[in-house]
Amino acid sequence: MTTASDIMHRGAQWIPAHETLDRAAQLMRELNVGALPISDQNERLCGILTDRDIVVGCVAMGHDPAKVTAGEMAQGTPRWIEADADVSDVLREMQDHQIRRLPVIENKRLVGMISEADLARHLTEDQIADFAHSVYARGATS
Repeated sequence: MTTASDIMHRGAQWIPAHETLDRAAQLMRELNVGALPISDQNERLCGILTDRDIVVGCVAMGHDPAKVTAGEMAQGTPRWIEADADVSDVLREMQDHQIRRLPVIENKRLVGMISEADLARHLTEDQIADFAHSVYARGATS
């Protein structure tokens, strides 16, 4: 059985909810990623911040990214998957919720992220086609 842990990108890092979006953008650049899980004061997932969120939800709205926090951008209920979940559960979670990035949690701690690229490396062509149709035909978030 292939698990979430088998296909995830290790080394994912939180951005604390109190950090500003300019700091989040710097961290994204340093890590070469387009999304960061947002953590509350107890290091629990409270959202995901994307580079698009910063541009569209802050800069394009005329707000100063040095004054807006990651927590202010967190919307909805964050989705995640346990590290030992089967890859079919990963795929279903991402399809059902139309998301392109999924944090991986083990023992209540962030251990990695799964992106579309991770899926592409580990799924069959038919599974990738089904994923793309379900996520992009209806419009994805994060």
